[in-house]
Amino acid sequence: MRNFSRVLVALLLGLASLMGSHAVAAATVPDWSGLDARFYDGPIPAPGALIESVPLNPALSVAGAASAYRILYSSTDQHQRPAVGTAAVFTPRTPAPEGGWPVVAWAHGTVGLGDDCTPSARPRSPRDNEYLSHWLDQGYAVVAADYVGLGTPGLMSYLNGTATAHGIVDAVVAAHKLDLPLSSRWAVVGQSQGGGAAIDTARWATEFSAGSGLDYRGVVATGTPANVATLVKQAGPDMAVPPNLDPVANAYTAYIVAALREARPDLDLNRVLTPAGRAAADRAETVCLRELADSLSDMTVPGFFTAPLASVPGAVEYVDVHMGTPQSGFDAPIFLGVGLQDRDVPPDMTLKFYDQLVANGQDVVLHTYPDDDHSSAVLASMRDSTPFLQGVFAD
Repeated sequence: MRNFSRVLVALLLGLASLMGSHAVAAATVPDWSGLDARFYDGPIPAPGALIESVPLNPALSVAGAASAYRILYSSTDQHQRPAVGTAAVFTPRTPAPEGGWPVVAWAHGTVGLGDDCTPSARPRSPRDNEYLSHWLDQGYAVVAADYVGLGTPGLMSYLNGTATAHGIVDAVVAAHKLDLPLSSRWAVVGQSQGGGAAIDTARWATEFSAGSGLDYRGVVATGTPANVATLVKQAGPDMAVPPNLDPVANAYTAYIVAALREARPDLDLNRVLTPAGRAAADRAETVCLRELADSLSDMTVPGFFTAPLASVPGAVEYVDVHMGTPQSGFDAPIFLGVGLQDRDVPPDMTLKFYDQLVANGQDVVLHTYPDDDHSSAVLASMRDSTPFLQGVFAD
């Protein structure tokens, strides 16, 4: 029997590795490109409306983009209330084909919950710059949503699959209202936490974009923390963790607790948190990853809890709602990529998820990369994901 608590620790560390390339950027002041929506209090139209757009500061663009924009759009938050989100939109250097550029939606990895962590207000990491530029070079426009609550009012609902899917879909809908030659055909790609977000988006893409005229075609997900809910439900004071645990695991625990606590205050998760755990979750609402990890370096993951999370009535059920991974109901092809040297998000998580999808009759392909780890598998997978996307976009 797998030791779920050790796997949870590995997952937390894995999410951190995705963010290693963002640590330097997080130390700088965010650049809103003239569109600061942190305190937006204007009217919110129906989801998918384009509220405002501005040119993105060229320093925040990617190498493969001919033009870049920052947009403000309407969506729905984790409380099913009208909300706004921001996104970056990048266009290829190649002329638009007849019918417009097909669109790739990028699901980003963890940056933190605070507004200062907003991806479209930060330079992209070298890896993500190369990855997004690759899709632009292939002739796709890229829509990179920040997720609702990052750089906009409210708290970003960390690992909340349905809320994140709404934000990504609505960003794509809104981008089509720019004066750009965009095709109705679109797909979603994501890595690590973003891989999970891409899978959630894939499940709900057609339903959440109904009436928009969009034509959803497929998903590419790498380093996917599938079925993370199963692991989170093991959290508690008796978790077995290795010695000298990297403090970034404490930061990810704080983000998870903060998001669950904000989404369901009626559960009163503070009842199973130590004073240090409550303080860490409070800081997690505003502090970006590296700074938060450094500030929590003296904590341990079990030290967040006075009792198991599962001891809170209704918590187990809500964790499934908040971050459960869909295993059926997909209406377009799925690409899963996993580096077999991944010691961050264990490869078994993706391999088991693939088996579940196959058992449920879903259209899925799996590609493994024996010599690649969590991060390197992103670029390694392009040799397979590139023809995959070409295939799903073909008429």
